[in-house]
Amino acid sequence: MSPKVFGNLYRLALVPLTAAVFVATGCSGSSMTSTDTQSGVTGSTFVVGTDAPMASVVSLNVQIMSVTATPTGGGTAVNLMSGTPSVDFARYNGLQTLLDMNDVPQGSYSTINIVLGNGTIGYLNTTSTPPTIATLPVSYTNGNNTASITLANPLVVKPSSAPVGIRVDFDLAQSIQVTNGAINGEVTPTFDISSVAVGDQGAYLDEFIAGVVSVDQSGQSFVVQGPHGENFTIDVSGSTEWDGDASLSALNTSSIVQVSGRLDKADQTLDADEVAIISDKGFYATGQITYVSPSSGPASSFDLYVRALEPTNTGLSLGQIATVDLTGSEKYFIYWAHNPLTEFLFNSSSLVAGQDIAMGGPASGAASSSDVTVDRIHLRNWGFNGTIVANSQSAGDGTFQMQVDGFAGVLIPETVTVYLGPACDFRYGLGAFSDLANGAKIRVVGLLLENSTNGQVVLVARHIDGLDFTDMTTTAWQ
Repeated sequence: MSPKVFGNLYRLALVPLTAAVFVATGCSGSSMTSTDTQSGVTGSTFVVGTDAPMASVVSLNVQIMSVTATPTGGGTAVNLMSGTPSVDFARYNGLQTLLDMNDVPQGSYSTINIVLGNGTIGYLNTTSTPPTIATLPVSYTNGNNTASITLANPLVVKPSSAPVGIRVDFDLAQSIQVTNGAINGEVTPTFDISSVAVGDQGAYLDEFIAGVVSVDQSGQSFVVQGPHGENFTIDVSGSTEWDGDASLSALNTSSIVQVSGRLDKADQTLDADEVAIISDKGFYATGQITYVSPSSGPASSFDLYVRALEPTNTGLSLGQIATVDLTGSEKYFIYWAHNPLTEFLFNSSSLVAGQDIAMGGPASGAASSSDVTVDRIHLRNWGFNGTIVANSQSAGDGTFQMQVDGFAGVLIPETVTVYLGPACDFRYGLGAFSDLANGAKIRVVGLLLENSTNGQVVLVARHIDGLDFTDMTTTAWQ
């Protein structure tokens, strides 16, 4: 298949996705003062996250002790997070997902304080054969694990109004310290932060994976269990896209779904733009493919670096590599793709290292990390950081080349051709194709696919991000 035909088939198959991380709360545009936070009236808040990667680093898993907001002008801080969840910030590069949702007192909040707890850095150890995943405990620079961030535009929480939030990007490349080129375990966390409203580009949820609790056919909705055990209602409509053989009637309490959409302005349910059934048998895992066997033709197995997993009491381990055996009966899907030609773009013959996938099946099929079996495999968008190859830009063809950095760059050592996908947009300092300068550092959020004519990988872009994040407030830790 030629690259041009390859790109055209993709355009037939896909619709937009978006990206980021944020902590959201209430509604903006009010003249409230800090004294209003004492009135007892509350508004809704929610929390989400992303990162920019670092070479060979596969995870930065840290416990979030608290995320608090302090009223403008001073006053009692309120907690935006329930519990103390552990979050792998390397998991959401270029993507945005819901972490939590709570009510806080109405008012204006201008300062965000974040306290982190214990954590680990996972990295690819290339001194062993084959390479393995090694870990180091996190130690904070000067023992300081607390950050205080002043927002350029305060969050304003009002009852019965659409939520607003803050987009928080955790820059691993600046945060993880090295000695003589080697990771030493020290972390100086660096965040880029901006406030967002519910309709803004930075306030879209592209990845929310959860188990189905109940289905309301007449009400066109279903309930899922969220990240800390709380339930969320997902509303669907005639405009909701369903991947592959998914449908509302196909959901049951063994279903695990991935949902994309926005929080509803009226009732704070999630209005789904896209729903995919990741698993219909109670088990799923997501992550990046690290190795495919054989290297050409239909694959008989592949290795997966596991970034997310449910249930956690199988033979697989978060942050480690699992070997997935293929029988030939698996179903293949591309998230956001509904065209019959999709099966020609992604199947057992087009699995390549670096692809981000979600897979599902029976939990009994994951009893051993060296012998996993699944029946559903979804190719998903992910953020690939890299450098634009000089003079490779072709505005007429909508293509350019990039050298991928970070952990994905270890898996994809060759230069990758990037195709602008359907409705591809430019964000965070980039406005148009003409802004793609030689040697610029960028992030391409898109699908990694194999060109069947030459075996080379190509990247079909949904978003192209500048990495200077000039629209944000950058803070060093205090």
